[in-house]
Amino acid sequence: MINYLSGKLVVKDPTYLVIDVNGVGYEAKISLATYSAIKELEQAKILTHFHVKEDAHTLFGFAEESEKKRFRDLISISGVGPSTGLMILSSLSPEELQRAIVSEDVKTIQSVKGIGLKTAQRIVLELKDKMKKEGLLDKAVELVAIPDNSLRTEALSALMTLGIGKPAAEKSIDLILKQHGQQIKLEELIKLALKRN
Repeated sequence: MINYLSGKLVVKDPTYLVIDVNGVGYEAKISLATYSAIKELEQAKILTHFHVKEDAHTLFGFAEESEKKRFRDLISISGVGPSTGLMILSSLSPEELQRAIVSEDVKTIQSVKGIGLKTAQRIVLELKDKMKKEGLLDKAVELVAIPDNSLRTEALSALMTLGIGKPAAEKSIDLILKQHGQQIKLEELIKLALKRN
């Protein structure tokens, strides 16, 4: 229904954005990959997927076509909803996901929070042939570190939005910061925390 939105980024959070298009603010849920790509931008073109359920109409936003494609592939699988799709794409890049599926690396997919063995196996089974036929473009995104005290706060906020309880999220974040120091990037911190929970 809505293919993309182009406008001013009013809110940029690791889990959602608000984009102003001619005076109308659209909220879209995003993955960490999209957040990485847009966090330094003022204006952007965001590719979208409009998801309609009985009780909710939700817009999902993507910085890259490859990510939107993977999201649609994932949610076409029985038992994988949009939130799970975003969780997978926040933990694995489209390229990593494709590699895991093609090589039947169920463990990598299962390492994502909330993905059990059966779901991981179903993802591999249903998408393997399709992925083998496709090639994805690699896109390196320049990541910039965030000042120390906001790093923990932003990571905690993102993890809680993704459904992880505050005590568990805080514990994971503190352990990771202890191991990696304050130089760790926000996206990496959230990814590592997702794998622990």
